[in-house]
Amino acid sequence: MNLPQAFINQIQPILGAETADFLQALQTESPVSIRLNDKVQSAMTDTVKWCETGFYLPERPLFTADPLFHAGAYYVQEASSMFVEQAVKQHINEPVRMLDLCAAPGGKSTHLSSLLPAGSLLVSNEIIRSRAYILAENLIKWGNANVVVTNNEPKDFSGLQSFFDAVLVDAPCSGEGMFRKDEGAIAEWSPDNVRKCAERQRDILTAVWSALKTDGILIYSTCTYNRAENEENVQWIIRELGAELLQIRIDEAWGITASDFGYRFYPHKTRGEGFFLSVLRKTESPHCGLDPVSFRHCGLDPQTPASFCHCGLDPQTHRKQGKKGIAGHTSTALSNQTRNDELKNQLKNPNNWTISIDGNKISALPKDRVEDIDYLRKRLNIMHAGIPLAEQKGKDFIPEAALALSKNIDLLQVNTFEADLPTALRFLQREAIETPDAPRGYLLIMYQGLPLGWVKNLGNRANNLYPNEWRIRMRLT
Repeated sequence: MNLPQAFINQIQPILGAETADFLQALQTESPVSIRLNDKVQSAMTDTVKWCETGFYLPERPLFTADPLFHAGAYYVQEASSMFVEQAVKQHINEPVRMLDLCAAPGGKSTHLSSLLPAGSLLVSNEIIRSRAYILAENLIKWGNANVVVTNNEPKDFSGLQSFFDAVLVDAPCSGEGMFRKDEGAIAEWSPDNVRKCAERQRDILTAVWSALKTDGILIYSTCTYNRAENEENVQWIIRELGAELLQIRIDEAWGITASDFGYRFYPHKTRGEGFFLSVLRKTESPHCGLDPVSFRHCGLDPQTPASFCHCGLDPQTHRKQGKKGIAGHTSTALSNQTRNDELKNQLKNPNNWTISIDGNKISALPKDRVEDIDYLRKRLNIMHAGIPLAEQKGKDFIPEAALALSKNIDLLQVNTFEADLPTALRFLQREAIETPDAPRGYLLIMYQGLPLGWVKNLGNRANNLYPNEWRIRMRLT
């Protein structure tokens, strides 16, 4: 690995006598780590110390050829970035609205969706549309319903005044921490790019700051080593935006380096790549242009009225808009209410869900977060929310892949077929499969007890309904 001399010159004042050990570690292979979903249990023992569900693998297998990977049994994630778990567990202990602003491909969002206290809502955003589709796919496969996926620019969140209790900004950075895994990151590195990244990170933070409520939590992270994108930006947040630094308790055995303004991961001290994380609490007071009565008329969480100020509407319009939006998205009923109930009854605890209809798409939303989701629909570009249940085509209701993969599906309410490995792989390649002795109609294909997706069994053949954009394209034989 040929590192730029300017990078070495930059890291020496930070690491001092440890610089040689650090540079030597960059010449070694990266550890392979995964984070298990609570869909499964494992006897693995080589744990990631700062993450209860994180484990190291002795070597990198071909994940594409493992149906359990496609079933969302685990997520392949760099171990250092799993440290987000400590920030959440130590500083978020009640239901929240949380934003993961730069979320693709979904490692931290899948993690957050499992970490946040019950009743929370996670908004996972990605600005690049193609990456937002990947983000949605990974969150669907992870199976939690407390998630909304959006495709917006950071500035689009500025109108959601004080809506979020917590925000994660895993900022686009110069990628120095990925040098060991991606030599392309070395080729793209330069001192000028570091400067531009630091400036862009400040722009992103400024754009989203108003969406975080006073006393809300900001988790700021990068996968880089330099101080400009890390400590200096944290100091800038404190000074210019208004925040106080929070501490995270760490075990000395973890090998994490506590700096003045955050926590650093170095490959010569921890089993992981380069990573930086800081936790802050917003101290700036928001300004609200509407009286409290106007907020209450929104019909949305009167205990946190500042969540809905600065929408640009006068109080009377604000009241009408709030009522209309809720009715428009949550009270629409199918002509066949029985079918509505049948769809909802495929879920565990069906009374906890509200049916939402968008054109011919039918979804279930967590009942206690319907109003929040409706509010977001009017302001953001939502790509996924809750549990998509079915698509109506004529008189037929075709089950959605998201229903199959949801942790909330009631397997006793659907017909299932347990596939062996070759059959599971053919299904994931969207090829025709045989389902001998299975009942006709929609079948949920399972592998080792975990759902993969649907087929429609016609008796003599089974139509494969696995999403075309998710199919395995690699030749496996």
